[in-house]
Amino acid sequence: GFNLCNLASAIAPPLTLRSFPADDRSMPQAEPPTHRRVLALDVGSRRIGVAVSDALGITAQGLDTIQRQNKRKDYEALGAVLEKYDVGEIVVGLPLRLSGAEGTQSEKMRLFADELKAKFGLPVHLWDERWTSTEANRLLRETNLSIEKRGKAVDRMAAMLILQSWLAARGSN
Repeated sequence: GFNLCNLASAIAPPLTLRSFPADDRSMPQAEPPTHRRVLALDVGSRRIGVAVSDALGITAQGLDTIQRQNKRKDYEALGAVLEKYDVGEIVVGLPLRLSGAEGTQSEKMRLFADELKAKFGLPVHLWDERWTSTEANRLLRETNLSIEKRGKAVDRMAAMLILQSWLAARGSN
């Protein structure tokens, strides 16, 4: 007759159960799935703020801001970051007008995102960044950083905020 135990033993080899002490390092572990990180960019005409997620896609960490020089050097710098952090997808801040309408800067970011996709072969997401620079400036004003240091930190902070908001939205879907 049909029963689940016979079916299970026909499909899988019998399991031997052993108990392990809780701290036994040799305990067999399932290989964790390989996660690739998410990179966020806050792209300006002079600098690119950069942030990367942890391997699980939960937290955002700011990286060194890229000083823009020319397309080739900008892409070289981005390529090095993508490789170093094993990035699997990119989020680019999309500057919208406060009304939510797109302007000339939005169009530039769409072109930049298309170029990134073509150059690196990774998925690129555009993400509303309307409030990130304002929020970054507000957060940095609460620190003791000099105005010069704050200026350097604002792009990185904006990239972190873009990434955090994108990760949170993705996590809630």
